[in-house]
Amino acid sequence: MSDVTRILSQIESGDPSAAEQLLPLVYDELRKLAAARLAQEKPGQTLQATALVHEAYLRLVGDGEREQSWDNRRHFFGAAAEAMRRILVEQARRKSSLKQGGELKRQDLRLDEFCQKDVPDGILAVHEALDKLARDKPIIANLVELRYFAGLSLEEAALAMNVSVRTVQRYWIYAKAWLMEEIRDSARG
Repeated sequence: MSDVTRILSQIESGDPSAAEQLLPLVYDELRKLAAARLAQEKPGQTLQATALVHEAYLRLVGDGEREQSWDNRRHFFGAAAEAMRRILVEQARRKSSLKQGGELKRQDLRLDEFCQKDVPDGILAVHEALDKLARDKPIIANLVELRYFAGLSLEEAALAMNVSVRTVQRYWIYAKAWLMEEIRDSARG
């Protein structure tokens, strides 16, 4: 009987220290198995082999409250492969869910694209949207003027407005999204 099979039997019989003995013996093999699974995934996979091993191991051995039963080493590694597959499927589902943005891809919002030569009345569109923003959110409109028209950096704008850089960053994210949407809506209507 191999050490792994013996420890698996101890885990099955409820020995709490056996799980701690198992990981060092199987870690390298689980890491290779995880790397092989991840190599089959599409590019852009954010899960690392180490994280996959740890998550799969926790699911297999867990907190000791679930009853595990492995006949041998091969059975354990088969269960590990299945756990990894399930983790990858769950992550893929989570990434593609509508709640997480589904098929949407991140795009940088660039106000300066509206003021290029090929965008008619770009400055006017930004000006009109900025006037509308100033009625509801004057502080954020002031930030846009400082950044967009005066060319200040986030740090310089924060100093000029007497607020933190983090606050300016939040305002800037909001301002870009709001203005882009407003400009798009006015171009459609």
